[in-house]
Amino acid sequence: MDQTVEKGRRIEQPPYQKLSIILLGLGVLVYGLYIGASIIVPMMFALLLAMLLNPLVTRLQKWRVPRVLAITIALLFAMLALAGLAYFIGTQAAHFSESLPQLKQKLHGFGEQAQRWAQRAFNMRRGEVSDAVEKVKNEGMEKGGLLVGTTLTAVGTLFAFFFLLPVFTFLLLLYKRLLLVFIAKLFPPKDHDVLQDVLKNTKGVVQSYLVGLIFEAGIVAALNWAGLLIIGVEYALLLAVIGAVLNLIPYIGMMIATVLPMLIALAAGEPSDALWVLALYAFVQFLDNNFIVPRVVASRVELNALVSIVVVMVGGAIWGVPGMFLSIPLTAMLKVIFDRVPGLEPWGFVLGDDENAGSRSLLRVPRLHMRTKADL
Repeated sequence: MDQTVEKGRRIEQPPYQKLSIILLGLGVLVYGLYIGASIIVPMMFALLLAMLLNPLVTRLQKWRVPRVLAITIALLFAMLALAGLAYFIGTQAAHFSESLPQLKQKLHGFGEQAQRWAQRAFNMRRGEVSDAVEKVKNEGMEKGGLLVGTTLTAVGTLFAFFFLLPVFTFLLLLYKRLLLVFIAKLFPPKDHDVLQDVLKNTKGVVQSYLVGLIFEAGIVAALNWAGLLIIGVEYALLLAVIGAVLNLIPYIGMMIATVLPMLIALAAGEPSDALWVLALYAFVQFLDNNFIVPRVVASRVELNALVSIVVVMVGGAIWGVPGMFLSIPLTAMLKVIFDRVPGLEPWGFVLGDDENAGSRSLLRVPRLHMRTKADL
């Protein structure tokens, strides 16, 4: 039997074979991203910072400032802003640590009240409640050494990150043209128009997203501060700034940021104060999701909520908290590429937000318009 294949005949891979290759490639990619986090994460942050500072560098060059000096000025401006925020949080946290013993005493008293309430509500003996509390304490002490080691590792990584971030950002801005020419040489001249469109839209998406995040953080911090002052929570400004910074982590950051002011309100005031704090943060989150983000962060990052939550969780699993922040802009960049590369349009579509989805029934499959031979 003749096993030869006709000349020019196209051999198609079965769908399951394509899917297996894609899954294998994704697995290798995720593993590579995980083990290379110490270098890749600063590189990704440096890339985003370089995109954010590029307009300032371009403006300084138009004013006849030498390129190296323009990059240095822009980078110093960004580093001073970050250092000022870190100094503010550090000084406020120092004042907070001075009153920590008093807050600990009040929390201990509240814990005693909670034990007595549990005994009455669940008809438990005092010894049973105390044993349960002691078990939790002992487990916490056993894990204390691991927590200290993890913290020291995190501090070392943080110092390395802030050393590498300005270096990578400076070099990316300095060799921007070299990198762009390198990317252009990877593609044939007939694809350069599409490549130019991808690069332009990617830069626009990232810049608008980052600038919008800065304005959003300022508005959220102001709302949190005003609300906490009205409730009467101590260290309102510090808690408001921490909440605004954590809110930069989509969907998850604000939930984490709500716990700390609730504990402070519970320790320094009444249980009703903690409920008021919960109501305040829920209201601010409602305003943020429905009014601030659509108008300020604005819509250039067209990702649907399902994809956003999934990529935030995946980013956290691979790179931790930095991965949660990086997940949205990196996915938005991928969507720009998918939308403009033939064969990848379905992936770009599923990442996006279908504006007409609300007018369709939940389980109805939209009919695709197929071209007939008469249309060709």
